[in-house]
Formats: sequence, structure tokens, C-alpha cells
Amino acid sequence: MPEYLSPGVYVEEFESGGVPIAGVSTSTAGFIGIAQRGEAEGLPELVTSFADFQRKFGGYLSENQFGEYRFLSYAVEHFFINGGSRAYVMRVVPEDAKVATNEKLGFIKFKSKNPGTWGDRVRILVTPSSKAKSPILEVLGDPETSVQYRVKSSIGFNDGDMVVFNDGESKQVRQVVMSQNNIITLDASLEGEVVDTSILPVKLLRTSEVDMQISYGDEVEVYEKLSLNIRGANHIEKVVNKSNLIIVSCDSDAVDAVEEPFERLAQGRASNDKLWIELSDGSDGSLSNISAADFMGKDLGPGRRTGIKSFTDNDEVSIMLVPGVTIPAVQLDLIAHCENKGNRFAILDIPKDKKSVNDIKDYRNMFDSSYAALYHPWLKVFDPLDKRNIFIPPSGSIAGIYARSDNTRGVHKAPANEIVRSCLSLDCQYSKGEQDILNPIGVNLIRFFTGQGIRVWGARTVSSNGQWKYINVRRLFLFLEESVRRSTDWVVFEPNDEELWARVKRSLDNFLTGVWRDGALAGNSPSEAFFINIDRTTMTQDDIDNGRLICIIGVAPVKPAEFVIFRFTQFTAESGGE
Repeated sequence: MPEYLSPGVYVEEFESGGVPIAGVSTSTAGFIGIAQRGEAEGLPELVTSFADFQRKFGGYLSENQFGEYRFLSYAVEHFFINGGSRAYVMRVVPEDAKVATNEKLGFIKFKSKNPGTWGDRVRILVTPSSKAKSPILEVLGDPETSVQYRVKSSIGFNDGDMVVFNDGESKQVRQVVMSQNNIITLDASLEGEVVDTSILPVKLLRTSEVDMQISYGDEVEVYEKLSLNIRGANHIEKVVNKSNLIIVSCDSDAVDAVEEPFERLAQGRASNDKLWIELSDGSDGSLSNISAADFMGKDLGPGRRTGIKSFTDNDEVSIMLVPGVTIPAVQLDLIAHCENKGNRFAILDIPKDKKSVNDIKDYRNMFDSSYAALYHPWLKVFDPLDKRNIFIPPSGSIAGIYARSDNTRGVHKAPANEIVRSCLSLDCQYSKGEQDILNPIGVNLIRFFTGQGIRVWGARTVSSNGQWKYINVRRLFLFLEESVRRSTDWVVFEPNDEELWARVKRSLDNFLTGVWRDGALAGNSPSEAFFINIDRTTMTQDDIDNGRLICIIGVAPVKPAEFVIFRFTQFTAESGGE
């Protein structure tokens, strides 16, 4: 309650209306698969174009090396071609994949950021540099034994830095013990005459660091003024480990030797103050070491999850797929993930060699879920890697079509009767009679129609529950439920009374009315399209006493016109059509 302690006029604000509910995105896809590079543990990474994917995860993989598991890059490419705009990607690596390394530098080791032969193409150029220099103006104490020196400026000289004193003819390497108020204390005294008070000093004390340029193809990273001083903000590990290309590890116990960082790294191998470091022995792993467990992933705790489980902490995706991976255990795990999260939908591929109706029926019978849909056959596309046509799984293209349909029409529109872009032909042509068998059991075929191109010709889930047989109905409810969940956090801990119930109802009514006006709900008026009950008929006193606010919402989704039937009859002119 506000306090009124003195006479006066008080103006106050309070909230009485409903809080707007914003619709969530339904077109963000989540991909899991084998890639050339990229992190295989942690959080999935966002990509917003295929070029962005290539920068972060590399390009196409060869059929000889990864066979049926090589389709992630193709699926992501065709996701964007078919209308997708945002995707999160998690890389999977075989157990025997290895990072590229260089351990020939003794106390310091370089390795590629993540496993793969890509790391063998990383090149590191190291050159000497200095972040600070100053003339010595005075030796404090006995010039023969003193280790304290007053300099013109001690800015940039940090405790623990390696420094070099150069008198124009020779150099002496020391380490800074303390730097404060233009007085530098070294670990040992400098020999000879070190003071230089001339306007253009020749004798200088400078810090000793290195610059590093890391390149991989067209990708270049530059890091300047790197130090071996573990106490410095510019320590090589602290700075370079932000790199997208390499990781540096330094044995701090071996850095105590008073020697310039560049000289310690070069070990006599430098040419014209340039040291080239190459990585080697990176490995993509082998096909024989890939298993269902790699795609299903491990839950090693926050920030260390892999495979499908890495999407546990991601609330942005609404479409999930593991392109080309038709291992039943993986697909069932993906479905379970979508059902447990309750806010996403799985797109499944059927094995390429399953062509007969009976084989497809047998495969489809393994699934029963309203959170997944099956698509077949595979698509013929041009492969930029081998410069020939290949067949790819349809899931990536279908995810793009979901996004395209959602953005142009809305999630309530069935993602069917849509053209598959950049598809040359199909692996197998199915007839209407064959689709008559497969469509009712929830297998969505992609078909060619003369004059209409290649189109998605099905919109069913793999659920045995008739209420959830249509993809757009399930995805509409996912959209509604997630939108309401995310936008009603303000309700938590509010007083659970009639005033709160009225505000929640207003918020829901405004949101659902907008959804109805967009054509997502059936009915000629909002009252026919949905109802909202939130009162003492939905909550008992025990519910209220235990902090439970219960709201019951009913909506009438629009079903797709899957069967368009025109009935003709014959009549004579005299009958007038009656």
C-alpha cells in the first residue's frame, strides 16, 4: 500500500486491463546431424542463411565418407531455399573423431576448436609485438644492484610482463615484478648504462608480446599484443580461446623462464620474425563408429548436452528433424522429445529404399503420435560438391515449406499443395491408387503433377487419434498453448481473486479473437470459435487455497478441405434445374 504522510495531491498508476498475448514463432527449425565442423556439445547454434551455416558448420560431406548420414548440409540448404529463415543446428560427431593439434611447442599447445579434418587446414601466423615502451629516466638506488627504475610512463607495463631493454646494440630480457606510479621493479637488475633522457631516446624498455593471425579458408581472425603473463588481461589463453577456430592451452609452470614469448614459441624455427604454426591429425571419424546414441545424445548437465538432448534448453524451435537418419530408435526419441517439450513438431523421413506400399506401411506402423509426420519419397537435387544429381531426404525441404506456409498464410493452413522448390524430380513416382492406401494411415506423399510441378500432397500426422490427424490442427494448438504460456508469466504470484480472473480472461479473449479473425478458427463469431471459462466453476476453494488458477479454453480449429467433392447431375432445359 502507498503511504500518504503529508497533505497533497497524489497521482498513481495501476493496471486493470488484460496484458497482451503475443503469438510465438512457429517457423524456427531445429536440425541435428553430422557436419564438417562446429560444436558437438552445449547449446544449438542459430543460423539465418545457408551461407551462415557454411561459415559455422562447413560445407557438404562426401558420400564415400558418411553415406546416408551426410545430409545435414543439404537439408539446411533446402530449408532456406523453400522459405525457412531461422534454424538452430547441433552437430553430431562419431566417437573416433579427433581435433587437429600441434604439440611441438613444448609449454604451449594449439588445437582446433572442434573435431574434424577441417582443423588440418588452419594456419597460424605469429609475429613479435609490444604493447608499451618507455625510456628509463632514473635508477632508484645503487645502479649496479638496483631493480627499481623510474620510467617516463609505466602505462601498459603490468606485473608479470616480460620486458626487453634495448640500448641499440644489445638487449636484456627481464620480468616485471611490480609496476606503479611510473616506477617499475624488475626481477633482476639491468647491466650497463640504462638511463636515456634525450628528446628522442634510443635506449628503451618495452613489453614483449606476440600478434597472432589465424586463418581457415576465407575466415581470418587477428589477435594483437598477446602475452604469456597469466596475470595479464591479454594472456594468450584468455584472448585466443574466444576464437571460433582454435583453442590454446599454456603450461603456466613452464612460463617462468625469462625469455621473449616469440623466441620461446619459435625455438629457432622463425624466419624474418614470422612463425607459421600448422595443425595436423584431425579426424572426421568413420561411418562404422556412428550409432543411434550419437544422434539421441547424452545429458551431461547444462551446457554439456549433445544430440537431440541439446535442444532441452532451447525454447525457440517449433520444428525438429534429423535429416536422412531413419534409425527407428532415433526417430522415436525425437518424437518423445517433441511430446515431452509440448511445443514442437517432428518431421520424419522414410528410408530411401522403402518403395513398395507394403514396406512403407510396415515402417509407418512403428509410430503413433500427433507430434510427428512422415514424408516420402526422397528428392532429386543438384549436388554442388560432386557436380551431379543426387537424392536427398525430404525433411529439410518440408521444414522450409512449413515456414513458408506459416509466414504467408498462417500455422492454421495445412502445409500441403505447396511446390517443392529446387527439386528436379522424385526418387519414386506414386499413383493416386497407391496414395489412396498410404494417405489414410498418415504417410504424406510428395507427387508430380503435369503442369503443376512437384508438390506436397498430404497433411496428416502419424496419430491414430482422429482428433489429431491433421498437421495444421496439432501445430495450431502448439502455437496457441506456447503463446499463452509465454505471455502469462505476469499472472504468477498475483492475488488469486475475481479481479485477476477477469484480467486473464480479457487477455485470452483479445488474443483468441485475433486468431479467429486471421482465419485460424471456425465459426461466424468469436463465441462460435472459442470459449474461456475462468471462475469458481473451474476452481474449487481447495484449488485457490493451494495457489492454483485453472482456466479452461475451448477452440474450434479449421480443418483442411482434404477431399473436394463436386456432385453433378443431369437435368433437362424444361425442368429448370429443379
